[in-house]
Amino acid sequence: MAVDSPALSFPATKIVYEAGMTAFAHVRWALAALLVALLPGARAAPGPVGTLRPDVAFDAVTPLSSNAEIVRRMLSPLAGAAIPGAVARSGKTLAEQPIDPRRERFAVYVPARAPAAGYGLLVFVPPWEEAALPPGWAGVLDRTGVIFVSAARSGNDASPLSRREPLALIAAANLMARYKVDPARVWVGGFSGGSRVAMRLALGYPDLFRGAVLNAGADPIGEGRVPLPPKDLFATFQARTRLIYATGARDGGALAEDDASMSAMRRSCVFDLVSQVGALAGHRVLDSGGLGRALDALAAPARPDPARLAACRAGLKAALAAKFRQVDALLAQGRRGEARALLTRIDQRFGGLAAPRSVEAARRLP
Repeated sequence: MAVDSPALSFPATKIVYEAGMTAFAHVRWALAALLVALLPGARAAPGPVGTLRPDVAFDAVTPLSSNAEIVRRMLSPLAGAAIPGAVARSGKTLAEQPIDPRRERFAVYVPARAPAAGYGLLVFVPPWEEAALPPGWAGVLDRTGVIFVSAARSGNDASPLSRREPLALIAAANLMARYKVDPARVWVGGFSGGSRVAMRLALGYPDLFRGAVLNAGADPIGEGRVPLPPKDLFATFQARTRLIYATGARDGGALAEDDASMSAMRRSCVFDLVSQVGALAGHRVLDSGGLGRALDALAAPARPDPARLAACRAGLKAALAAKFRQVDALLAQGRRGEARALLTRIDQRFGGLAAPRSVEAARRLP
């Protein structure tokens, strides 16, 4: 199915995350994506404003896009802990960075008038290969004072770990260095398969992205495919990230996925969720009205009720402690296979909340 618009026709989307991947199954896949080289670069000067630049090159990387940081934030603790051994067995060296930005191209739109507090910034992850600004978005970006950036060769056929995620991080870092950007209005978004990557970036980098526009694509967190990040980052995500689920009324599959994702968010104590259903719209990128509603909502986040958040976090902590007691009991009984299987489930459900205890327990198993 094509995604049609008056000015552009974007190709059909494809989900790139395999269902049911365990933490250990991620290791080989992640390693292949991360063993790539980088050439260092220098920072460029600010570019012109008030026009779309479809072929921008950046030349600076950021520590946030390093392979080590991507592994720490985007993989589960057990998968991340297995990476060094896998690298050593491969006989190769893990590069510091997965991307040479000088070889990449980005579409950038900078509104002519900067807000007094600084521009907002929307980093858009596409499902298609082109670096493009969707039709009708320029006027909304002008009204809201939001810079738009999207990378080429970052579609659904590209690796999330070695391309789509670092490209988004590098784009954000370069534009925040070139222009005055309000840190409270730095957001990530995407459409369909790109929306799923955007959700992962918001989850793993809540110290950079304050919210996300999830346009017709979302997954449940804490169910294997989307691990929870380290404790400190997840606490930040719970406390200040706003997620906008923006899907067409006729896009039944994506609406069901939104519901599943929001339910999983609430189970993990993430409450600032907004559902925006576009009347009569099918599986297509947001029009100007939908984008405007999403950006307006992102600009007005709702802080979670402290008592509700504390009670929910206490429940998660108690549930995790109960799981580890089960692991200890299985190990005491010599039932190592069952203990290993339970640790894998803990890693999938609790991710970074279970570390370092989950990693230490795994090391006790042969």
